[in-house]
Amino acid sequence: MENKVIQGTSCTISTHNCKCFEKLSIEEENLINANSVVIKYNKREIICKQGGLVSHVMFVQKGLAKVFLDDGTNSLVLKIVPSGNLLGLTSLSDDNYTYQYSAMAYIETEIKQIDINVFRQLVRTNAEFAKEVIDILSANSVQIYGRFFCLTHKQAYGRLADILLCLSNRVFKLTEFELPLSRKDLGELSGMSSETVIRMLKKFCDDKLIQIEGKNIKVLDFERLIRISELG
Repeated sequence: MENKVIQGTSCTISTHNCKCFEKLSIEEENLINANSVVIKYNKREIICKQGGLVSHVMFVQKGLAKVFLDDGTNSLVLKIVPSGNLLGLTSLSDDNYTYQYSAMAYIETEIKQIDINVFRQLVRTNAEFAKEVIDILSANSVQIYGRFFCLTHKQAYGRLADILLCLSNRVFKLTEFELPLSRKDLGELSGMSSETVIRMLKKFCDDKLIQIEGKNIKVLDFERLIRISELG
């Protein structure tokens, strides 16, 4: 599909193209690979736990994960992380020994765990690698600021339209895709109850914005969805 330009949305999906590994020499690539392991996580399995000791930076090679804050009673989803993105960068500082958030696999996900000390070493010694890491951290901050604005100022229809547009444009790059998220997941992302999400999805179907068959969603009218997202 041809990607639509979405103005004014606060996309929940990490969209920054991770290029830091392209800045490594052959020797540095070998160092990374010698100090990494690839682990497969099942659907709903915890990848890292908020408050846990940091041992690795994680690269999502395949799959889809959610990043969230959790106090044991309530949780707040910060973003969705598709393949090609890094987790754990907030713990790069030598003064920070714990993960600042939790991450969970939405679907079967493959994570490349890179020893954090090796990653820190490359940040110190390779300026181009460090610049790309800073760019990722900056993009993540901007995205989360936008997400908070969306949750606090947009109406429910705008928040749900944001999520559907992000999934279509950023993750699947298709107008029709199988939704890996439950109605409860969509509710967490949009700050609504699952009952509200179900009601709003039906409204979107009735208005011919989307079509739902089982777990498959087809976006029928991008322009109207974008307007709903922009107007909030």
